[in-house]
Amino acid sequence: RLLSLLMVTTGAFAITACTQLPQTKATAGQEPAEASEEQPKALYEWDGGGRGISRVVIDLDEQKAIFYNGADRIGWSSVATGIDYFATPKGQFKITEKVADKRSNLYGRIYSSSGKLAAVNARKGVHRIPPGGRFQGANMPYFMRLTSGGVGMHGGPIPDPGTPASHGCIRLPQDIAPIVFDHVRVGTPVKIVG
Repeated sequence: RLLSLLMVTTGAFAITACTQLPQTKATAGQEPAEASEEQPKALYEWDGGGRGISRVVIDLDEQKAIFYNGADRIGWSSVATGIDYFATPKGQFKITEKVADKRSNLYGRIYSSSGKLAAVNARKGVHRIPPGGRFQGANMPYFMRLTSGGVGMHGGPIPDPGTPASHGCIRLPQDIAPIVFDHVRVGTPVKIVG
């Protein structure tokens, strides 16, 4: 009971797992312009047109993904990977599954029987669901699975570009996630370094 109370009172300050935060299209994840009229910093760039992505390299140190078609670099994106306690694994992977509308079966929110938010950043099976309540998994749109343990790339918030922020998944900005999803196939190699 005390743990549930602590989760509710501290939840606003917790890592948001793979939860979506509202963003506007014009400024989705971009840093605000400074008084000097400087342009907002871009979170991604896509030059691939209709060409497919033949491989992806994710750099944990830089918090960036680079997309290739053969030897040609066709785009890049800021990412938010796992915090230390939930580190994103390094190594060679392949996309094994693509699901456009996926929800986490591990992390999410718990609601009371009346529909009120009871806990954020909850882990199913660890945090108690009140009688009549429900667990709602975090939204992970355009999910591209890399491991059998549930780590993958998907759309999500990039709260502080250049800083890890997830429970192990590789979050892509909302606007480029569907582009990457549409241009990879099951079997596309993904190398995670750093």
